[in-house]
Amino acid sequence: MWNPGFATPETQAARLQGWHRAFCIYSEHYRGTPKKPGLILGLLPGGSCRGLAHRLPAATYDEVRRYLIHREIDNDGVYEETVRPIHLDNGRIVPALVYLADRSHRQFAGKLPAKEALKLIRQGHGATGSSLEYVQNTVRNLGELGLRDRSLEMLAHTAAGGAEPRAASGARPRSRTPTSRRS
Repeated sequence: MWNPGFATPETQAARLQGWHRAFCIYSEHYRGTPKKPGLILGLLPGGSCRGLAHRLPAATYDEVRRYLIHREIDNDGVYEETVRPIHLDNGRIVPALVYLADRSHRQFAGKLPAKEALKLIRQGHGATGSSLEYVQNTVRNLGELGLRDRSLEMLAHTAAGGAEPRAASGARPRSRTPTSRRS
């Protein structure tokens, strides 16, 4: 959301129905290495996902597509490019390129236990920065859109060294899966 990587003539808030944002991908390039992978987001079936839609520039469309394929598929390679309808905030429904998590790829992590997700987010450093920065940027950019995701905010806080939540009255803490679902 915060770095499309190309000059876009238009950006709008949008919703992708039927898919949700989840920390489900081991990053071995951008936010980690093969020996110390990080953890990044992917889109998984179910729910809906709010974010930004960037219009691809007509004059450099082929160049931008090649860039996106290189960035989203050639490096970590765990995304599948497809076209899905998205709902823009102005009420229009338009086709959009989206990159869905390839659940058969070796870097697909699935929904991990919170401790494992935190370990990967804390350790991951790759070509474009750390997994922690990635989580924090995601929280900040969602906030700028007026979207709150308390589980993602808690994950960012805890990964940055904040106290892990404790259950009241001595009860065992619930396991939290670091995923994000927005409608």
